[in-house]
Amino acid sequence: MPAIWLALIYSAAAPAQTPGASGARQPAQELESITISASPLGLDKDAMAAPADVLDGSALVLGREGTLGSTLSALPGVNADTFGAGASRPVIRGQAAPRVQVLSDGSSLMDASGVSPDHAITSEPMLAERIEVLRGPATLLYGGGAIGGVVNVLDNKIPTAVPKHGPEGFAEVKGTTGSSERAAAFGLTAGSGNIAVHVEGLKRRSDEYRVPNWSSSTLKGSQSESATGSVGISWIGDRGYIGVAYTGTQSEYGLVGHNHEYESCHPHGSRLHCGGHGEDEEHGHDHEEHGADEAAPYVKLKNKRVDLRGEYRQPFAGIKKISMRAGLTDYRHEEIEQGVVATTFKNRGYDARLEAEHEPIAGWRGVLGVQTARSNFSALGEESFMPETVTQSEGVFLLEEYKLDDWRFELGARQDWQSIRPDNAQPRFSMSATSVSGAAVWDFTPGYALALSLARSQRLPNAQELYADGIHLATNTYEQGSVDLGKETSRNIDLSLRKTAGDARFSLSVFHNRVKDYIYAQTLDQFEDFRLIRYAQHDAEFTGGEAQASYRLNRHFTVGVFGDLVYGRLTGGQGDLPRIPAARAGVRGKWLWQNWAADVEVYRAFRQSQIADYETSTPGYNMVNAGISYDGRWGASNYTVYARVSNLFDQLALNHASFVANAAPLPGRRVTVGVRMEY
Repeated sequence: MPAIWLALIYSAAAPAQTPGASGARQPAQELESITISASPLGLDKDAMAAPADVLDGSALVLGREGTLGSTLSALPGVNADTFGAGASRPVIRGQAAPRVQVLSDGSSLMDASGVSPDHAITSEPMLAERIEVLRGPATLLYGGGAIGGVVNVLDNKIPTAVPKHGPEGFAEVKGTTGSSERAAAFGLTAGSGNIAVHVEGLKRRSDEYRVPNWSSSTLKGSQSESATGSVGISWIGDRGYIGVAYTGTQSEYGLVGHNHEYESCHPHGSRLHCGGHGEDEEHGHDHEEHGADEAAPYVKLKNKRVDLRGEYRQPFAGIKKISMRAGLTDYRHEEIEQGVVATTFKNRGYDARLEAEHEPIAGWRGVLGVQTARSNFSALGEESFMPETVTQSEGVFLLEEYKLDDWRFELGARQDWQSIRPDNAQPRFSMSATSVSGAAVWDFTPGYALALSLARSQRLPNAQELYADGIHLATNTYEQGSVDLGKETSRNIDLSLRKTAGDARFSLSVFHNRVKDYIYAQTLDQFEDFRLIRYAQHDAEFTGGEAQASYRLNRHFTVGVFGDLVYGRLTGGQGDLPRIPAARAGVRGKWLWQNWAADVEVYRAFRQSQIADYETSTPGYNMVNAGISYDGRWGASNYTVYARVSNLFDQLALNHASFVANAAPLPGRRVTVGVRMEY
């Protein structure tokens, strides 16, 4: 895990540092406010009712990994369901996709990452300008199902301003030991008059990464390679802009833990049968043997996407701003085994969102919006465990804010309609969902705030939960959906206390979610590492919290502590839920002097023994990360040279949130060295 705790906490907790004329960091008088783009009201992150984090600038440069989940996994309350080096999704407060929405500047990515953890998120951290993470039920404006949170990746592929002093952009190269990773990226924006053009590109390649104290020196199937390119153009006026961009992505990465020994496994009712059908056979084992030196299967991914974005300020009386986001995606990935395409996944779809911010009415200001999306998903080949489905959804939402003295009140509501049509004889699904939320933030004394948010959110089942029926070797499961599933209803409470000024700063958040008819993958039977799962519903509860605190000792040194935990269980004594992340706690320190910055982070991921049926516990581990960077100036350009060591003491680390926790440990010791230039 990267040491982004440090860069993040000091950008928020220590007095802001800004480059002087010589490039040295100098103390600034005031902190710059950070506006959350994913908030329709454009709130500062410290004014949000629900906890929010922003990664940008040096924090993002120093903390980026090859996947979005790994990049964010050190933030409070955020983990990753890692799947080797090629794919990992964010896990927020114990929830993963589909209860965590990943957006591209407010628009859905429309890839296949929500279907399985071995499907990569088609968002490249190295090309991101900023990444926002919102936790809890305040994210319902992006869908009632986002009870875990929202990750919004902001980029510059569609320019919103014409560069004032000629072309501007960046170039970056970096390399990492332990996997021989090599990566390079660039971006360039130029324009004249009302027209601006942006181009960007990236190339990354890494070998299988090294794992300490393991059965082999490297993790088989953990290699990855990717390339991304984008071109965008905008028309920009005094009152807004409109622009379009095309992005193409190609990626190849290995599938870890893929085991063909279970190809013949199939269900007999609620029992799993593997092998022949002899009379006395309970769990036969008559599988084809595959050599240990056989190449691991891999994914070959291609994604083509067109984005359309626009904003128009003061269009007419009563409306302050109208903004629009839309994306058209053509996604395809092939799972290749022994040189032959075994399974092909496709998803073609669009997502469009229109928001209108009105002028204050009786002291209330707010945003009204509509959203529509369509997805045509198919899985063809040996692991076609789902029929082809067409999912159509529409939604309307409203968010209103009212300020009174030291109080800020917030009310939100969303109505969704969803229909799913399979291409087989199974019944069509059609249902609606209603979500509402309320929040209050009290600035009871300068620099302190107490925030309370309440929400009742509803989520509708997706196509996989309804119609899955087949073997899925990537997760070593046979999946069975249920067409009888209904909506799940979550009642959430979130309480936060924050201190955002002075040498000592802290943030403490606790939450409790009670979910009626929670949809989960229930394990019915298991043979060795292969499981029979069926999507079922049962009431569930999630309780947890996140905390971080820092103290600025002097102008050069800051120290801090942090931690998070979450408990997830079925009610009525039915047991714990699977893959709930282990609790974490740690300390950190940062040093700033002129152009130099250095940090160190030490934390403990505790043993996770609160496990579901058929699940195994994972041991705890200690992690030490450290980094150093130097900011300078070369001509008219600024540059940063940085180095970071992760897992300094080369510890074996198993990530309990991963589907392949016991087959795919986290990487061992790695050293990353890079240079980034902005011009």
